[in-house]
Amino acid sequence: MKMKSTFISQVCIVAQAIMTLSVAGVAVAQESPAAKSSSLSEKDKTFMKKAAKGGTMEVAMGKLAEQNGQSDDVKSFGKRMVADHGKANDELKQIASQKNVTLPAKEPKVSWSSDKAYIDAMVKDHEKDLAEFQGEAQNGTDPDIKKFADDTAKMVQEHLDLAKQIQSKLK
Repeated sequence: MKMKSTFISQVCIVAQAIMTLSVAGVAVAQESPAAKSSSLSEKDKTFMKKAAKGGTMEVAMGKLAEQNGQSDDVKSFGKRMVADHGKANDELKQIASQKNVTLPAKEPKVSWSSDKAYIDAMVKDHEKDLAEFQGEAQNGTDPDIKKFADDTAKMVQEHLDLAKQIQSKLK
């Protein structure tokens, strides 16, 4: 009986040691924020910073379009830019925080010229952005950033299509 009790005690001690090591292993496997940042490629970091800068610009320009646009289409488009890019910017900020990446926070200085100039700029900008977001979605190294890029590329494509429709009405 005493031998059986000793054996059970030893099994319990071994089980506790295994559990302790397992928990310690999980803790070690979790990366610190600094380690997460260092695992990002420079290309991913550059993409995030450019996306943040561009998204902030889209919001600022959208606000001007809402306020100063002459056509309802332009005002509506501006409002959508503020909402959609504002949401994407918030999502990107959250990812950047998790990856310990500092994004540019400077508010861009923008000015208003005309509905046509705004929509022409939006078509050109969204064409460029679409290529960059699709490139990151296909060739990025971080899965979170790739998913963000893929999801946002779909939004940018919708914006581009809409901007082209408005552009054809303004000519």
